[in-house]
Amino acid sequence: MTVTSTTQGPIVVTGANGLVGARVCEKLVESGASVRALVRRSGTAPRLSGVEEVVGDFGDPRLAQSVVEGASAVVTTVHPMGSDKETQRRVAVEGTPVLARAARDAGVSRLVHISTASVYGRSPEMGDVDESTPLVGDDADDYAETKRDTDLALCEVDGLTTVLVRPPVILGSSPQSMWNTLRPAAIRENEAARRVKPDQTFAWVHVDDLSTLVADLATGRVATADDPAKGPREDGCTAVNVVGREYATFRDYYESVCEAVGVEPVWLDEPAWTGRYLADRALAWGWSPAVHLPEALTELQDGLRG
Repeated sequence: MTVTSTTQGPIVVTGANGLVGARVCEKLVESGASVRALVRRSGTAPRLSGVEEVVGDFGDPRLAQSVVEGASAVVTTVHPMGSDKETQRRVAVEGTPVLARAARDAGVSRLVHISTASVYGRSPEMGDVDESTPLVGDDADDYAETKRDTDLALCEVDGLTTVLVRPPVILGSSPQSMWNTLRPAAIRENEAARRVKPDQTFAWVHVDDLSTLVADLATGRVATADDPAKGPREDGCTAVNVVGREYATFRDYYESVCEAVGVEPVWLDEPAWTGRYLADRALAWGWSPAVHLPEALTELQDGLRG
């Protein structure tokens, strides 16, 4: 679906050279919006008409203030996944609110933050997960805990319409993709990475569908509402889950990857979460995922074989 921008000023996108950030930039340009692509290294922003590259650290208050000046919306995609907890906390938990406060003070209307489904606890005895599901506790892994704390910190920035978009596994072709590139490389090289609970729910979304929703939110195509079932709350903080069309299990993913890289999976006979990850709120807002599971897995295998 092509969105039509209703914004006036440019839209700031952090991490614009990453899997999600780059696709969001593409969707925004398609909608007619202009983009300020914030990256850490010069020459890495998408080379698209309507995209202005800005190099710097959004956690620097002076840079944050300058990059949001005159902007209509901000999209944040950066989290140093895989780094030590201190780094994740410094960059995400402490740094992202710096940009949010600068956006609020500059009169920016909306901030869209890429969160994660990992902020929800999903034990084997749990059922389905929606936006009301309790968040993980302090005994969670570093990634889930720091993503949770980033969400909570952003919700404390008042006077700004903030949307926390929570995708599960993100599929999509890119050298930087965890699930299309990095995880398959580990599965190919390391027997321990092939061990998995086959019946565990594999909640997924394709990056193209995810970035479509993010672009719709950033451009204002999804209107605010008093009821979060109808749209993000004006000057409030609203979470929204996204998930692909078809239910899948880790068996689906691992069989596809292992077949493509020429190894055998190791199935674990252990209790697993088999509930569903629900995105009824996003669907009610007008979002509709277009990519089907067979398409996403074929793209995955073609990339690995190629």
